[in-house]
Parts: sequence; C-alpha cells; structure tokens
Amino acid sequence: MPWHGLYLLSKKHGKLITFLRTFMKSRPTKQKLKQRGILKERVFGCDLGEHLLNSGHDVPQVLKSCTEFIEKHGIVDGIYRLSGIASNIQKLRHEFDSEQIPDLTKDIYIQDIHCVGSLCKLYFRELPNPLLTYQLYEKFSDAVSAATDEERLVKIHDVIQQLPPPHYRTLEFLMRHLARLADYCSITNMHTKNLAIVWAPNLL
Repeated sequence: MPWHGLYLLSKKHGKLITFLRTFMKSRPTKQKLKQRGILKERVFGCDLGEHLLNSGHDVPQVLKSCTEFIEKHGIVDGIYRLSGIASNIQKLRHEFDSEQIPDLTKDIYIQDIHCVGSLCKLYFRELPNPLLTYQLYEKFSDAVSAATDEERLVKIHDVIQQLPPPHYRTLEFLMRHLARLADYCSITNMHTKNLAIVWAPNLL
C-alpha cells in the first residue's frame, strides 16, 4: 500500500479511536441513568448479590413483603402448594420490577393469597444463580446422601457456611419464615415435609 494510503488509514483509525474515547467518556453512567429515572433495576431474574448491592437491602424486598404478608394473612390450607391467579401474579411482579412496594392489603391479594405465595417462589425460581448456587450443587447433593441423620446435618451445615453472604442471609430469612409457617400445619396442611417438597425445586 502506498505511504499516503497508510497515512489516510492511520488518520481514519485515529479519528475513530478519538470518537470512541469521547463517546465512552460522555456516556452516562448506570448511576446517572438511575437518578434520571431512565434505567430501572430489575428485581426478577437479577443476580441476588447484585440486586441486594444495588437496592441496599440485606434480603430481597419481595421476600420480606411476601413473607410478612403471608404470616399475617396466609395461614390457610395449601399455602405455597396452591397456585394463585396468573394475572394477579404478573401484576405483582410488574409492581416489584417497577421498584414499587405493592400494597398487598388490597382485597384482590387478600382474596387471592396464593398469588403472593406463588410470586415469592417465582422470584427464587428466576434467579440466574439459584439461592443454594450451582457452585455448591454437588456438595449439597453429597450432604443429603449421608448415611445417618447426624452426619447429614453436619455436612449440610458445613455446605451452608460456604454460601456467599447475600445467599446465606436470604436463606436464613426464608428458613425462619418457613419454620414459623410449619407451626401452623394443623391449619395449612403444610408440615415441614410438604414445605420442603414445594420449595426445594426453587432453591437448588
């Protein structure tokens, strides 16, 4: 290639690099877009650690709101086992994804309490990395296969300690809720085993 051709090419590349550099510097940051209300943080389908970091919460607000509401209004037969009305679940999901805390005391949600339970499970089902994480799947699988109950408990305890802090805090919050709910199994017919059956596929 003649020297003037090389000169024009390098000049063109120089302009392109300058343009890209200027573009990258002037590009609004994620934080600025959020401040202007242009960029919304997703709630559903967002990495748990990233979501908690961005929201500034210890545990997901959707978990907190749903479990508090269920403990107050959801001591009914088949809670977490029966599904809610799909349109109500989607409406609730949209409100949480819009960074709003829905008013769960509306009649629509009290009458269809199961949509709140369904939404809570849906949140965990859509996590890109499950609550108990892909990384620890084999270790959890090995732990539950232990020969005795005592050995199983020790192994599960050890694996849980390896969870990332956001996952550990969220698991602890959820387990406390489910333990409280199990106390009402005479009303809900959802004893520990039933709760485990309906929740396990959403966590691991």
